[in-house]
Amino acid sequence: MNDPYYYNLRRRPRRLRATAAIRESVRETRLSREQLIQPHFVLDGNGIEERIDSMPGIARQSIDRLLATVGSDLEAGVRSIILFGVPEGGKDASGSSSADENALIPRAVRELKKRFANDVVVYCDICLCAYTDHGHCGILHGGLILNDPSLQHLAAQALACAHAGADFVAPSDMMDGRVGAIRDALDAEGFVNTGLMAYSAKYASAYYGPFREAAHCAPASGDRKTYQMDPRNAREALRECALDEEEGADIIMIKPALAYLDIISNVRARTSLPVAAYNVSGEYSMVKAAAAAGWLDERAAAMENLYAIARAGADLILTYHARDACKNRWI
Repeated sequence: MNDPYYYNLRRRPRRLRATAAIRESVRETRLSREQLIQPHFVLDGNGIEERIDSMPGIARQSIDRLLATVGSDLEAGVRSIILFGVPEGGKDASGSSSADENALIPRAVRELKKRFANDVVVYCDICLCAYTDHGHCGILHGGLILNDPSLQHLAAQALACAHAGADFVAPSDMMDGRVGAIRDALDAEGFVNTGLMAYSAKYASAYYGPFREAAHCAPASGDRKTYQMDPRNAREALRECALDEEEGADIIMIKPALAYLDIISNVRARTSLPVAAYNVSGEYSMVKAAAAAGWLDERAAAMENLYAIARAGADLILTYHARDACKNRWI
């Protein structure tokens, strides 16, 4: 071509961006509804739904309301959920109520499985913080979180959920050796098919604030930096994930997601296991708040975040935006 306004360019990447149909056909990262896991906060009682001010669209719900919400979400395509208990009382130093087979979360699991059977995949968060009177994720003694004595309590909680019919237990406490202790306990009682999704690289993050309001689980004193990971560390995350894989984890999780995309990518490159990432409460609330103020488009921002997490290597994404993404047909 002799036109002076054209150059003889052999490579024109814009050819693959020319129309929406072309862009869709060549996109490298794809998301499906099956990849999303919707978190739920469960309360005792009946007919109760408490809005969480810092997390618009999310509520604490009694089991009957939870069933209705999960049913509605299932119709929209949300097939996986994770449960967090918000007990009103019965807290003690060891979080013993979490291991009761008639405790809040095991009851919720039984009702969910009775109603939906295997149409819904049920994950149960395993941690002591919501059940202890001090709000820490392990046994507290003399200002220290005791690692090994905490393991039997976490294993007992996981067993209660397995007995109720949970598909996966998901230890989030970050005690050393808890994956192996839980796997051994499950196998010893015949729950060889109960899956284990480990919060393998869970950072001591500032992005958990809204969750702690939602779950009423902020520590009464101190912080969680002696067991949750230092945000400045990356190689440590690889060690943690490798240990959990050796101990029997079926799924490896990184939490939070957006500030740790490099961790997701590095872990994905080093394991053949499914990798999950938690798009946490603070990440969700920031998008909701900015959208409410008119500062950004919620759909565009939320989907950009989810695609970034998937692009980094996450197979599964725990996100409070799962319901919005499915019901509003963002995916």
